[in-house]
Amino acid sequence: MAYNVWVTVSGEDRIARFSMDEDSGVLVARADVALPGRPAYTAVDPSKRFMYVARKDALKITSFRIEGATGGLTEIGTLPIAADPAYLSTDRTGRYLFSASYFNGITAVHRIGADGAVTDPPVEWLHTGLRAHCIEADRTNRFVFVPHIFKEDAPNTIFQFRFDAATGRLTPNEPDRCAPQGPDGPRHCCFHPQKDLLYVSNEQGCSVSVYALDPGRGTLSHRQTVTTLPAGWIGESKCSQIRLTPSGEFLYAPNRGHDSIAEFAVHPDTGLLRPLGHAPAEKIPRSFQIDPAGRFLLSAGHESGRLATYRIDGETGRLERIAVQKLGKLPMWITILGSAP
Repeated sequence: MAYNVWVTVSGEDRIARFSMDEDSGVLVARADVALPGRPAYTAVDPSKRFMYVARKDALKITSFRIEGATGGLTEIGTLPIAADPAYLSTDRTGRYLFSASYFNGITAVHRIGADGAVTDPPVEWLHTGLRAHCIEADRTNRFVFVPHIFKEDAPNTIFQFRFDAATGRLTPNEPDRCAPQGPDGPRHCCFHPQKDLLYVSNEQGCSVSVYALDPGRGTLSHRQTVTTLPAGWIGESKCSQIRLTPSGEFLYAPNRGHDSIAEFAVHPDTGLLRPLGHAPAEKIPRSFQIDPAGRFLLSAGHESGRLATYRIDGETGRLERIAVQKLGKLPMWITILGSAP
């Protein structure tokens, strides 16, 4: 058995496609999907039947049907959009597509049709502030969070919304945001699979923050912030994505500049983080993903154009690089799903 792997290679207007052996992590190239307009960020619905791809230069979102075990992609619709999405995700039912626009400062919700394609007009089109970089719904699908990084024109905060899954509407929570104490720049986030905790990578702060989620109110409170850089290291670096293993035991956050992947153990009771070390990464590790069993991690170098495969030690959480291969110009997003023959 093997997993299906897709990587958007934005500098070459294509989606690279692979199968990955679930035991060895070995990647085998499959037929690419041509997609003009700099394909970048992707999202997959909870049923794993549909994929949504933001095309940065084209200002479009393209909907694909995932063809069963083979991992082939069949286009089922393309939607022009007035803001360039920097992040896509679906709600927990797969009925709505969320998007966050970095340069336009737009948080949007679009309805997904019965055929799996994104539809117009948007249900929500909110001006939350420049540099919106992520949007995710919590496990209950009742609350939505939108981090914005730190810059002179950006709010340096996480916006908090109530979400109505029946209508797709977002309502500002009370309070409507949770801001770090310093210029950390919340960038990307992920929820613990079992606990009411949100983990956030801080772009400017080069750190990861842990927030407790009040399950009744849908608001966040800060619990911990831990650096992603080695002690004493001096240089320019920024955090990128953040991922937990499916078990919730280990967390990873790449450093762009230090060019490493910071490794953390997650406390089984509190969910707080303990630094483990750093794994060397490709130049500017912008995108990475963990396989569904939590055994392998794939990381793409935005500037090197190469894809590195790491084995995750199930006992320690440490990463061992076992392969690296040429990928292409400006890889942006990695998706790993399902099984392939």
